[in-house]
This record gives sequence, structure tokens and C-alpha cells, in this order.
Amino acid sequence: MAAGRITKLQGLVGLVTGGGSGLGRASAERLAREGCKVVVCDLPASKGNEVAKSIGDDKCIFVPTDVTNTEQVLAALSSAKEQFGRLDIAVNCAGIGIAHRTYNFNKETPHSLDDFMKVLTVNTVGTFNVIRLAAGLMGKNEPNVDGQRGVIVNTASVAAYDGQIGQVAYSASKGAIVGMTLPIARDFAKQGIRVCTIAPGLFDTPLLAGLPEKVRNFLSSTIPFPSRLGLPDEYGHLVQMIVENPLLNGEVIRLDGALRMQP
Repeated sequence: MAAGRITKLQGLVGLVTGGGSGLGRASAERLAREGCKVVVCDLPASKGNEVAKSIGDDKCIFVPTDVTNTEQVLAALSSAKEQFGRLDIAVNCAGIGIAHRTYNFNKETPHSLDDFMKVLTVNTVGTFNVIRLAAGLMGKNEPNVDGQRGVIVNTASVAAYDGQIGQVAYSASKGAIVGMTLPIARDFAKQGIRVCTIAPGLFDTPLLAGLPEKVRNFLSSTIPFPSRLGLPDEYGHLVQMIVENPLLNGEVIRLDGALRMQP
């Protein structure tokens, strides 16, 4: 990491999962604008390669990656090492969600156990898989004046706290990310690797882009201030701030315009 109390992004290397769209893409683009080299990780069918080319071949590469697959995550980390020489930042944005009540009494059907396990596997296990492997590469960095070697930023959700009807699997997966933030930060403290999590509210991502305008306007109206959907680059901006501020560690930060979801 760069010397000094405030870490500048110039010359650092970041890896972003879910980087083919939404919050992950915005994070990759923000890091690159601030002078980072970036490894974009996403599924083969994603727009990850398109994102990497738009950022520039000289400062960004795309590595097809399933975050639940150890070999593929290791391959992405090896690419970071081979192409850019190191890894300083890991941003976990890969995730999925489904909507189903724990038990649908109208249809007399319980929540699919396979679906529940899939959401937890991708969101929670996938995030942990990237954390545990990325830390090994970060730990080889020379420490800065604070002894810092790397920064990990995870993505939870306000659903970890205010889960709505039908969000049991998603809320459980994001709540687990919230819960593991502090113990992982403590695990990595002696190695100088910081760990924080962002819990975003309603953002203008591809997931919400497909909704009718009336629905988008209603969702915006539920946010106290500013009364609009969050911009993906505002998420990327917080990623940047977490990396730059050396005292942010073991913390979960809500980024939601004071939104508190209702049932």
C-alpha cells in the first residue's frame, strides 16, 4: 500500500466480483478512474469483458469467475498477480436474490430448500470464499506506515436489517455478511488487512431498471432524503472512501438515504 496515513488509490490493484453490472461495475470504474488497476470478475455470460474493454486493456482485465468455485477464484487472483503484480483491494459485489415466503399458504408450498441454499451459497459462501483467498495474496504486500497491507469491502443490504415479506433467503444471506464483518476484521488485524461492509438501500441497478416507471417512482418516494434511487457510482464512491480512510475497519455502513424498509 502507498505510504502515508491517507491511502491514495493511484497505483493500487483491485479485484471486483460481480463487476459486469450494477454496483460491481460502478466500483470497478471508480477504482480505475482513481488510478487503480482492476480485475473484473463475473460469470462468463456477463458483460464483464465489455466492462474491462470500456475501462481499458492497459488497466483492466476480465476473468470469468464463479465466486463459489475455489479454483476459479484462485485463477482470478493469479491473473491479478501476473498482470499487475499484487492485490490491494477486494470488492465483493457478486450476489443473487429470490422472492418467496417461508410458506405460501395459498398454494400450500414451502420455500424451496434448494433455492434457500443457493442464495446463501452465492451471497454468503461466495463472499467468504473470495475473502479467505484474497487475503493470502494481500498478506504478501509490504505494509504502509500503519502496517496496512490490504482492504476488503463486502456488499450486504438493508434487507439484512429490514427484510421484507418474501426476502427470507436474501435477508439471511446478507445478515450473515454483516455478522462476519467484525470477526474477519479481527482475524486479519495482525496482518494489516481491513474489512468493511456496505449495506446499500434501493439503487438504480439493472435489477430495478426493468420495473415500470410507476413502481420506480413509488420506491423512490419511500426514501426520506434524497428521495430517489441511489446511483451506482455513489456506492463506488463509498468503496473509495473506505479504502482511503485507514480507521474504517470492522464496520457496516448503511448507504440508503435513511430508508427503513416496511413489510
